[in-house]
This record gives sequence, structure tokens and C-alpha cells, in this order.
Amino acid sequence: MSKHSSLSNSPKVSEWLDFSQEGELILHTGKVDIGQRITTALALIAAEELSISFDQISVRKTKTDVDPNEGYTAGSFSMQHSGYAIKKATATARKIFTQKAAEKLNIAEDKLEVSDGQIRAKGTNQSLTYWELMSDVNLEIDVDEDVQTKNPSDYSIQNKKHIAKGMAEIMTGKYQFLQDLKFENMLHARIVRPPHYHCELEKLDPDVIIRLEKENVFVIRDGSFLAVATKQEYKAVKAARRIALAAKWKVKKQLSEENIYSQLTANRKDRFFVEKGCVPSSTREIPELMSMNEDEHITVTAVYQKPYHMHASIGPSAGCAHFDGQSLQVWTHNQGVYPLRAAITEAFDMSIENVSVQFIPGAGVYGHNGADDAAFDAAIIARHIPKYSILLKWTRDDENSWEPYGSAMHCEIQASINKKGKISSWSHETYADTFLTRPITGKKPATRMLSSHYLENALPWPVAEPMMVPHGGIHRNMEMLYEMPEPRLVKNRVYDLPLRTSALRTLGAYGNVFANESMINELAERANIDPFTFRLNHLKDERAINVLKKLQQVMEKDTPEEEQMGKGIGFARYKNSAAYCAIGVSLTVTEAAEVLLHHAYIVCDAGEIVDLEGVRAQLEGGFIQAASWTLYEQVLYERDGIVSRDWDTYPIITFDNIPKMHTYLIENPGKPYLGAGEGAAGPTAAAISNALKDATGLSLRKMPFNSDAIMEAALEG
Repeated sequence: MSKHSSLSNSPKVSEWLDFSQEGELILHTGKVDIGQRITTALALIAAEELSISFDQISVRKTKTDVDPNEGYTAGSFSMQHSGYAIKKATATARKIFTQKAAEKLNIAEDKLEVSDGQIRAKGTNQSLTYWELMSDVNLEIDVDEDVQTKNPSDYSIQNKKHIAKGMAEIMTGKYQFLQDLKFENMLHARIVRPPHYHCELEKLDPDVIIRLEKENVFVIRDGSFLAVATKQEYKAVKAARRIALAAKWKVKKQLSEENIYSQLTANRKDRFFVEKGCVPSSTREIPELMSMNEDEHITVTAVYQKPYHMHASIGPSAGCAHFDGQSLQVWTHNQGVYPLRAAITEAFDMSIENVSVQFIPGAGVYGHNGADDAAFDAAIIARHIPKYSILLKWTRDDENSWEPYGSAMHCEIQASINKKGKISSWSHETYADTFLTRPITGKKPATRMLSSHYLENALPWPVAEPMMVPHGGIHRNMEMLYEMPEPRLVKNRVYDLPLRTSALRTLGAYGNVFANESMINELAERANIDPFTFRLNHLKDERAINVLKKLQQVMEKDTPEEEQMGKGIGFARYKNSAAYCAIGVSLTVTEAAEVLLHHAYIVCDAGEIVDLEGVRAQLEGGFIQAASWTLYEQVLYERDGIVSRDWDTYPIITFDNIPKMHTYLIENPGKPYLGAGEGAAGPTAAAISNALKDATGLSLRKMPFNSDAIMEAALEG
């Protein structure tokens, strides 16, 4: 059996490739396209290996029991998982087709050539297409992982100019998002939420329900779960408002207003020493902080903090469901159709063959936002109103108040350098809530669904176990590539915190890389060594060295020399196994203490790159999202609920502060794919922090770095 996860679950060539339609190849994948252009990359891989036109390839939107089960589209694994599987599957298919063509044409295989989807006998007009050979070919065989793939020197399709899959339809308004779905006998639905997590429905005015039902509005009440559904969408919006006014909620407890960073360090927690390979140990004793000789070493201690962040999808989540009395169909824009199906079947005690889940594009996810919950909500309503298709759209208020957030983090670092400017000790303790409450098959997935806690037969809120895998949630990227004595790395999984949390792009890596790379700069300053040289002095990984040297070269060449312009850098290899990414930033701070970003420099080594424009878009999009987190974003809340319910109370970066992008990709044809989607986030935060220090002399260590934070830091000296 294959050791590769995707091929272990779906070993057959036929599970990935479908030549059943003449002149078209349909690719099956368990990875969904949420804007990262994975469908384009997979089509380019298949086109290259099979030597057929990119335009002849389509990629299915993932559906349970039809497409491979690859878990979640997450962790920057899409290319390592689906990319690898499809590359090997198409190379295996090419080998099979070529053997069959040689047999049919009665010619030696080395006398054949493949181009434009045809296998030709060299020097003759004899040829056969893949589709002509299909009736004689068996693709119900295992993918050959040892098969010879195309030599990179022969590539003719990858990294050429292509219109991304679906882009033409998006630009012309023909693309169908989940919110656009239309079915016969369809109802539009809205949810009525309590003030916050810890409330239950005490009373609902029956007269309002009677009046709404006379107006052909369905009112669904299941315990403390409240929803309305009707044929006209605006009518559903108005009905939800009327129900909200008619509902009385009992508050069982309030949200804690104690300082979140105090809670992170004081609350109940599990502590683990993180060993080499960034793996938490459940047995190794956590060593005490090391005290270094002050005559021989300079020691720096600092605390770095990030608040709760939300996904802040520009479009709120949505879901659609249809229940015929026995079978349930669900449409979702989440990142894992199979885990969602597991949650639904468990919650409703349904057999797995009676539930199908189909991915349909919607608002961007990049983590566990409201998409799973919206689909689950639609399924609840559909079961209460059989025979109707239910299209449910969350509101902006729903999205901001009820999605799972990225946890606040508190990072304590103590580091020392010796007289030669080398790191002589390093301690990093990270404190955070869980980054994983997604539904996981086999681990009570139904409890991970928001509305499961408000139904008549309510499920308990889950307590996620600490992630003990390499570079898991809280401890992701705590370990760095820099050479140093064994670091003291401690993961603190903190409990009983006020807000619901789960996966947000990069999990703990964003906060950890920000802290690590900010401290690296502080040590470089104490050693009186420039930040590039200091990092290079601690690196042996040649690819890391090349990325940093390239960033140094382009920044020295391109960055305008302005006296008030601060410059900063950040670097990391995501999970120490994915893409290498170095970020440079130049910025200024206005008299009103507002940060203006001028230039962003991105250098990335993502192994073999299939779609240059796609990787560039991912890196630049990652920079923008991380810059928004760093400068603007924080979830505000009070004892009675979430305060950050709109774009005024949860500001994000806007077009007037997007810097000029300078992106450089180091290509390595033939090397393994390295996921690039999340590689820019942590280095971006550090680069901005370090550039602010360069511009103002202030060490800002608590996000967001907005005008209030900068003025407060200036007053503190």
C-alpha cells in the first residue's frame, strides 16, 4: 500500500482520471478551490504529463463518494497531496496508453511520441488518441509511484500564460457561487441567534409565529435553535427580524472581560516541551530557564502578543440542503466535504449512504470560518421542512459574531548571544487556545458544529485535545531553521478562554514567526550586525540562504533611500517542510501615527512551481491578509457578546494601504512541490514589526500596530 496519504485512500488511476467524454479529461480531487488556483495547477500538471491541451481538462468540484477523500484543503498541502497524486496518476496513464498504442500500431514504444493528446508513430501518419484507446485500456489499476515522470527539461505547458480555471466565467458573471443556487421548490432561510454563546431560548411570542405562518413563513424552533424560511429572500430577512424581537433569551453566564493575555498565562493549561522536529513530548520534563553569564553573553527578554482574529470573509458564509424524507443532500463552500458529512450523519443519526455533500464555491475560507456551520444550519432546517431545498445565507453579523476565531497568543522569548554574535541560548513559551475544532471523522465531529449546542437534544461543547503532531496548531513554526544550542520550546494549551476558536490561516505559525523573527532582529541589533548577515550567520540550509540573499539583493537594489522610511525583514520556512519565504517591507509612519506601507518584497522557494501566477497571487494575497492582521484587526468583545460585528468595529486593510509588490520566485523544476499558500503570513508580521522599529525606534510587540498602539508606545518611551 502507498505511504502517500492521498494514494493510500484512493489508489486507482481511475479514481483521479476520467477519459469518458470524448476529447476531454476530467480530474477528480479531494482538494477544493477556494481562490488558491489549485484547479489550475492540477490541470497544468495533467496537461504536461499527458501532453494534452490545458483547455481539454476540467476539474470536478469535490463531492463525497465521487471524488477522493483527501480530508481538508488546508495546511498548504494541496500540491503535496493532490498535485503529487495526479502527477503520478497521469504518468501511469501515459505509460499504459503508450504500451497499448505500441501494441495496436505494431511498433516499438521508443518509436512513439506523444503530443496534443495523440500518440504518434514517428515518421508516419499513424496515430491514436487517448480516447480512441480507452476501450482497450484498464485504468482500474494502482497508481505506480515509481513511474517515470516527464523530464523538466521537456516541459512545454507548465508556467506558460494561462487563464486560470473559472476566471473567464468569474469575469463575465457566469460563474455560479453557492449563493447563486436556484432549485425548484426552494426556500430562503435565515438564523436568529442568541446574544452570545451562553444563552438559551426562554420564551418566544406565539402570536408572532402565528402571524408569520399566515404569511407563508416557516418558523423552525428546535430547542434554542431558531430559524425562518420562505420563498422570497427579503421576506425571510424581515421575518428573522420579527422573530428576533419576539424572542427572550436566558443568559446562563457572561463572557469573561478579564484581560485576555492575563487569562492565557493564568488559566488552566497543558504544558509540553517541544522537541527537535517541533514535536510536543508528553513525557519529557520541561527544563528551567537558563541563566547565562552576563560577562560573556547578552540576554534579551520580550513578550509578543496577538489578539483574536477572525477570517473576515468579504462575503458571509452560506449553505444549502435538501431532505426528501430519507436522503439528505448538502452543498457547501467549506474545505472538507467528507468531515462535514461525518458530522451530519452523527448529529442526525443517519446512514452515511443517505448523505451526500457537494462543494460549491462561495466566500473565501482559508481556515475554519462559518462555512461548515452554515451548511449544518441548512441541513437542520431541511430536515424540519422536507421536500424543500433550503438556501441559507449568514448575515455579516452572524459571520463576525459566530464564526470560530483564530486564538489570541502570548509568546515569551528569552534569548542570548555570545561575544561572537552567535545565539547561545533560546527559550520560547507560547500560550494559546486550540486551533483545531473542525469536525474530524471519528472524533465526535457533530460536537464541532455550532448549532448542535442549541438543539433540543443539545451536544456538549467540545474540548479539543492538544495537537501532538510535528508543527501542530499552537506550536507550528516555534522551531526555526537557525543553528543554535537545543532551544527550550514550550507549548501551553490554555483552557476556559472566552471565545470559540479554530483554524485560521497558518494556525500558530503567524504568531510564532512574528515573535521569533522580531527577537532575531533584536539580537542582531544588540550584536551590532545587520539583520541579513545575522540570519545568514546562523543558517546552513542552502535554500534558506539563497532566499535571504535574493531578498537582500533586491531590497538593496530597489528600495528608495528615504530618511524616514523604515525597512524590515522576516523569514521562515513554513512548518520547516513547506515553502521558504523571506519578506521585506518599507514603510513610513505619519504624524497621526498611522502606518503607510510603500513596498513589499517577497522571495519564495516553493520547489517545482507549476503555475507561476498562482503562486505569486497566493504569496501577495497572504502578505495583504497578514498585513491587515498586523496593522488593523482584533476581535473586540464584552461580557454580553461580540462587539466587532461589522467593518467599522472590525477594520481590515483597504486599497489605499496596499504596497507596491515585488515578488521573486526561485524555481526548482524536478524538486518536490512545497506548499506556498501560508508561507508569507508570519514573515510579513515580523517584517512590518522590524520596519516599524527601524522607522520609529519603538519596539512594538502587541498587535495590532494601529495609531493607538504606536502613540502608546511612544508615550512609554
